[in-house]
Amino acid sequence: MAEEASNMTRPEIPDKLFFKIGEVAQLTGTKPHVLRYWESEFKMLRPAKGESGQRIYRRKDVELIFSIKQLLYEENFTIAGAKKQLQKKRSLRAETARAAAPRQPEAETPQPGLFGNQSNSDIELVRKELTELLDFLK
Repeated sequence: MAEEASNMTRPEIPDKLFFKIGEVAQLTGTKPHVLRYWESEFKMLRPAKGESGQRIYRRKDVELIFSIKQLLYEENFTIAGAKKQLQKKRSLRAETARAAAPRQPEAETPQPGLFGNQSNSDIELVRKELTELLDFLK
């Protein structure tokens, strides 16, 4: 219930693939030095770095920051407690995904191509993300 209430008050994350640390700080209401500290404490929070060393956050990083902030500031977890809670959530999602994944027959031959049996829309999405990352890094 607290998670639902918190999700309602979260600002909507812009439809972008990458964010700079200042954008993330403003979006999440967290100071940049706190974000850098959280990177050292939460191993799952690892933004990429551009050629200039600038942090490049992905959408899932921003969502993780919102989760960390909620656990620490709203639910009053310690850093260690928040880490354990995030690990529990992560392992639950992994178990659910494994259970929901259709079983592939072992004798089935792999599909040709680099991405196996992925649709063209998946490939186009990857191509778009890579192009945007390249433009961002220029």
